[in-house]
Amino acid sequence: MSNDQPTPGQPPEDDDPFVKKPQEPPPPSDGQPPPYGQPPYGQPPSGGQPPYGSAPPPPPPPNDPYGSGGGFGAPDPLAGMPPLAEPGKRILARLIDFLIISIPLYLISLPWGGAIDVDGDGGDGFDGAYSGHQFLWSFIGLVVYVAYDTYFTHKDGRTLGKRLLKLRVAMLNDGRVPDTGAALMRAVVLWAPALLCCPCLWWLINIVLMFTDKPYRQGLQDKAAKTVVVAAR
Repeated sequence: MSNDQPTPGQPPEDDDPFVKKPQEPPPPSDGQPPPYGQPPYGQPPSGGQPPYGSAPPPPPPPNDPYGSGGGFGAPDPLAGMPPLAEPGKRILARLIDFLIISIPLYLISLPWGGAIDVDGDGGDGFDGAYSGHQFLWSFIGLVVYVAYDTYFTHKDGRTLGKRLLKLRVAMLNDGRVPDTGAALMRAVVLWAPALLCCPCLWWLINIVLMFTDKPYRQGLQDKAAKTVVVAAR
């Protein structure tokens, strides 16, 4: 009897559900990176490419908190990333977000004497003293600004201003949309000092960092949350 004949009462090997069949290799990639932002940050494309749409960078040194190399001969820390956002666009996007929030808040506060401190100077006169009413409304304003920034940054990395200017916030190490913790940290560091204590100095520091920080143009809020702002399609 031939060894190729199946045993009576047993299915052929090709039909045997307990016989592992070799898996077909995945179809080759056409070499084109996926459109930026598709699929969303945090979900690798079907071809196994990282969220930035290029080969992953080499592993970082153990003490590097940002996941990038450094020193002579180190790989380019911007390799595989979309272009960094232009500082002028970032400033304009932030101004748009500020107006989107501050104008409705000011109108709402008019029945109480316009108590919302939309310019963030901390009160009337040069002493920056708060009345109890002003402090309450400033605290309400802070909650609204932080909630707005946290929600949209965690949703898809884009506030309304960034969406209009085609910008996106991403985690620096892998391009994901910031999780809730990172988005909240970024919003608090951005807005709390600007609204409660030192607005002029705070905005000046962040604007200067947008132009001078190397290599990622990170503001203080980006450094705290380990995020970066990049161009989006």
